Amino acid sequence: MAEGWLRHLAGDRFEALSAGAKPAGYVHPLAIKAMAEVGVDISLHRSKSIDEFAGQPLDLLVTVCDHARESCPMYTGAKRQVHWGFDDPAHATGTDDEKLAVFRRVRDEIRQRIQAFLETGQ
Repeated sequence: MAEGWLRHLAGDRFEALSAGAKPAGYVHPLAIKAMAEVGVDISLHRSKSIDEFAGQPLDLLVTVCDHARESCPMYTGAKRQVHWGFDDPAHATGTDDEKLAVFRRVRDEIRQRIQAFLETGQ
């Protein structure tokens, strides 16, 4: 969702890459649905491993889930690394509606954080 938001909000100001320490192998259908509700299409995104970008220089690496921070504490190709902690909505439990509510909340939190970053650089 963060990659989708950055592409949507920043346009071509940044090259957004998204990867995980332990990728699921698919983009969660509820992430696709939650983003579509706000006009951001991530249906063509794919689940990628951070290993895919090994050795690639990055200006900024942002980890977003606490699990990612623990499993990916250092990426040697990044000039700067920060952590923005969000709940991982893929771990939500309950009915589909309850899970979707978690995806929506996290979607909105990510948007707010990226908007702040675009305004302040922090």
